[in-house]
Amino acid sequence: MSDFFLFFVSLFSILNPLSAVPIFVSLTADLEAMERRRLTRSAATAVFVILVVSYAAGEGLLKFFGISVASLRVAGGMVIFGMAWSMLQARMSLSKQTPEEAEEAGSRAHLAVVPIAMPILAGPGTISLMIIAAGHEYGLKGHIVVLASALVVTALTWLVLIASNPIARFLGRTGMNVATRFMGLILAATAVEFIATGLRAMFPGWVGPVGP
Repeated sequence: MSDFFLFFVSLFSILNPLSAVPIFVSLTADLEAMERRRLTRSAATAVFVILVVSYAAGEGLLKFFGISVASLRVAGGMVIFGMAWSMLQARMSLSKQTPEEAEEAGSRAHLAVVPIAMPILAGPGTISLMIIAAGHEYGLKGHIVVLASALVVTALTWLVLIASNPIARFLGRTGMNVATRFMGLILAATAVEFIATGLRAMFPGWVGPVGP
């Protein structure tokens, strides 16, 4: 249960559906309620597919490119920390959406997949986390934990997007910023843990014997 909770918190913090609420509201402002619900469902489905594909292909990608899990932990931790730093300042990281993507978003037909599902929700940090998870030697229980976490986070993301208008009105800009900063703090700690674990594996001589 603790493994599920830790991975769930990390994944939810990186995905951070609350940060997508203002963008989602602005992109769907002119849509009918039924069309908005259909777009929300499509976006959530796309997020889950991206998470599962990243996890399923992760180990193969690592082997194909000759990348160790430790190296990916350090690199992924740096990407995630950059996102966390932006969140601590209550702004969206450029690794999630560039100004050019934001400018073009309104003209794209498939808003559910691009830019809502990717890169606004399932961006580089989320994909890195899933690939890192794929690099571990998990048994059946581990695979269930990762996939169950992805499913629950996707379901929560769908609920947040469904309720995006009431959430935006209730929290206001200040409330959204506070929630974003809190998740950014959790994300920063997760990133530091990734980097530290990766460096310990790459340079075992830096760390002395642990325990008696």
